[in-house]
Amino acid sequence: MRDYSTFYIGGAWVDPAEPGTFEVINPATEEVAGIVAAGTAADIDRAVTAARTAFPAWSSTTVAERSEVLRAIADAYHKRRDDLGTALTEEMGAPTALAHGFQLDLAAGHLAKAIEVLENYVFSEQRGGTLVVKEPIGVCGLITPWNWPLSLIAVKVFPALATGCTMVLKPSERSPFTGRIFTEILEAAGVPAGVFNLVQGDGPGAGAPLSAHPQVDMISFTGSTRAGIEIARDAAPTVKRVTQELGGKSPNILLDDADFAVNVGKGVAAVTLNSGQTCSATTRMLVPRSRMAEAAQVSRAAAEQVTVGDPTGDAGLGPVVSGSQFERIQSLIQTGIDEGATLVTGGVGRPEGLMRGFYVKPTVFADVTNDMTIAREEIFGPVLSILGYDDLDQAVSIANDTEYGLAANVAGADLDQARAVARRIRAGYVSINDGFDFASPFGGYKKSGNGREWGEFGFEEYLETKGILGYAPEDA
Repeated sequence: MRDYSTFYIGGAWVDPAEPGTFEVINPATEEVAGIVAAGTAADIDRAVTAARTAFPAWSSTTVAERSEVLRAIADAYHKRRDDLGTALTEEMGAPTALAHGFQLDLAAGHLAKAIEVLENYVFSEQRGGTLVVKEPIGVCGLITPWNWPLSLIAVKVFPALATGCTMVLKPSERSPFTGRIFTEILEAAGVPAGVFNLVQGDGPGAGAPLSAHPQVDMISFTGSTRAGIEIARDAAPTVKRVTQELGGKSPNILLDDADFAVNVGKGVAAVTLNSGQTCSATTRMLVPRSRMAEAAQVSRAAAEQVTVGDPTGDAGLGPVVSGSQFERIQSLIQTGIDEGATLVTGGVGRPEGLMRGFYVKPTVFADVTNDMTIAREEIFGPVLSILGYDDLDQAVSIANDTEYGLAANVAGADLDQARAVARRIRAGYVSINDGFDFASPFGGYKKSGNGREWGEFGFEEYLETKGILGYAPEDA
């Protein structure tokens, strides 16, 4: 059992200001996997003070110096891949292939992109007689969720480091192991004392004091819309910058010329990946109404091929993260049945033979209408809703009829048509035929948040823009 009873503040592992711990439950076994110290406002204050103290020196470093540190992190990260993968499986139930593969590769990809962007980024440029300068915003509070715990730390920490900011990280209390190992990686890479600080804890105990702290210049949060609203309220009195990547109910529009045998299967895979615990998962599949039966048939076959079980073995689908998450998903599946959606496969209860662990059946509903609860609420489990449309205007209307606007996908053979549909969707991250790009801006419209992450766009969130007028005489 892991015992992580210290925080990383000012370049040292220190005891919490007050005694207190919380248990981390392995969702596959329902047993305690570790004990982690629970941070308080006093711990946050120490960490923020350390970050504030380190800011003048770190913000004055050169691009070359920061690039050298990021490259050292890349080397140290590679050495700890196995440790990180094992921790991911223990803390949030990611199957071995996912934990040691895509979960780790995402974080590594964001690091590589941060190095590339840093070494080519224009931090100052002269426009006439004015010099426009991009400067680090200051001390950043970074609050990350449990579902992709490593990559969502990476997508915040690396741009913050690259732009010259200092920071305090508070990972989710449900998946804190990777945050600890990530911190050990940064320590081994020689990140200067105080530049990066780690305080574990829950939202009320550590997250709220970090959001409200007057010496924090920016909060970057990924998580639920409900929690995002509270963080924005906590941050408002100090008028700090707040960027948020929140919930989603993303559409996947299959055009009539799409290969359903391929694209319906991809849609099922997208929803079962990571046990459906992905904010950008395309959980609403939109198909021509005339092809609903075909989509249901293909989705049933795809979902029933997904193996559910022990994440340390060969299963493709592990448990969801907690008992409360399991119960919420079960309730929403039952609501889908009660509201008249057609249950294609799956349903309530654990999969056969799995009586322990928070396992959910891969579930598909057909004949869903966009006013049903399962089409409106973010389920955050391996549950797909298939909706029908009569024409493309209606497809776009259904896609946009949501309080969220994080992501979407458009699948079709006619690229021009797919492009036209993609442009009409009110979401921040729209793929055509499952495209992917680390350089793309990632973030949401509406209740899916504000601000953008990934690549150069992620850098902008950690920078202030200064105009120095009269910097040079303007040309006559």
